[in-house]
Amino acid sequence: MKYRLDRHGEKLSILGYGCMRFTRKGTSIDIDKAEKEIMAAYRAGVNYYDTAYIYPGSEAALGEILERNGIRKNVKIATKLPQYLMSSKEAPDKRFREELLRLRTDYVDYYLMHHLTDISQWERLKSMGILQWIADRKSDRSIRNIGFSYHGNTENFLKILNDYDWDFCQIQLNYMDENTQAGVEGLKAASEKGIPVIIMEPLRGGKLVNMLPEKARKAIKENERGWTPAQWGLKWLYNQKEVTVVLSGMNSLEMVEENVKTASDSEAGEFTQSDFDLIEKVKKIISENEKIGCTGCRYCMPCPKGVEIPGIFKSWNTMYTESKMSGRRQYFQAFYLTENPGLATQCIECGKCEQHCPQNLPIRQKLKEADRDLRPLPYRIGFFFGRKFMLRGRKKK
Repeated sequence: MKYRLDRHGEKLSILGYGCMRFTRKGTSIDIDKAEKEIMAAYRAGVNYYDTAYIYPGSEAALGEILERNGIRKNVKIATKLPQYLMSSKEAPDKRFREELLRLRTDYVDYYLMHHLTDISQWERLKSMGILQWIADRKSDRSIRNIGFSYHGNTENFLKILNDYDWDFCQIQLNYMDENTQAGVEGLKAASEKGIPVIIMEPLRGGKLVNMLPEKARKAIKENERGWTPAQWGLKWLYNQKEVTVVLSGMNSLEMVEENVKTASDSEAGEFTQSDFDLIEKVKKIISENEKIGCTGCRYCMPCPKGVEIPGIFKSWNTMYTESKMSGRRQYFQAFYLTENPGLATQCIECGKCEQHCPQNLPIRQKLKEADRDLRPLPYRIGFFFGRKFMLRGRKKK
């Protein structure tokens, strides 16, 4: 196993165990199966285990497995404060104490503000006294490192990143999301500040393995490297020295074995130009089913009315390169949950965006089509209530 260092010189395995996707037996986690998989990863050198308050049964299962095998002090636990459930100054303590009980421990190595999408969420937490709470928990050593996980756009990521002296952060990144969410720009910005970056969704929930077009599979199979689709996705990340840990939601011994081998065989800077060419070829094949040829260059931005043009088009394309549900979920998480979501309906058709688009795209017309696809009536209703729940309690401007 290879290791990279956190901000304080602690060694973290470059492969982290994502505990969200444990196999379930009926309504509960299959604890015996999960134990076999976790212990296989542990014996192979994996020392970073990521869970969260809202992953059903995950914290309790992880805590039981670590205690049963007597390995708690040999591993790093990462879990998360459900900031969207915070409604009082006392709430963080209540949730945190519950997490410690579930995890059967008296401290958490890496603690995250979960699912931030907008600077206003962080501002709300600060208004509730979260900074003092963090200071107190770090002082009594019940939290060793504080960070945040992120699902918004690059602009808001940078605002949150620069607003506090974070110990680490967690972002979604893979070769298809190079220019969306925090993106490579966010990765590099964090690294420049000396902040370790944990990567989630390295294979887009398995879609860069299980949902690859046949032409892409063929290109990968014929490549002289002999790497599997999963290896290409993980190695693209490991190739970047700014990446500290890549999380994988492993739920089979075979998956553990393959991912451990990939991590053990990977080095930063190992990609050749030929390797990058293969990734670009695969991306191009995936993009053949796209609805619009937006490259995410952001020359069209900023929109005078705040329309999130590249984000809307990225989610629209995902509906056709992966699935309709994936595209709508991406749009809801990454853009719709921001303070100012930049809906296509905000467009006044001034045409400024089209004047700067290198692809000469008919942006105004395509925004209307994208909005109809992303937000049909049932989803508009669901998005409305989902947004109301996730953003409730924010200060009115």
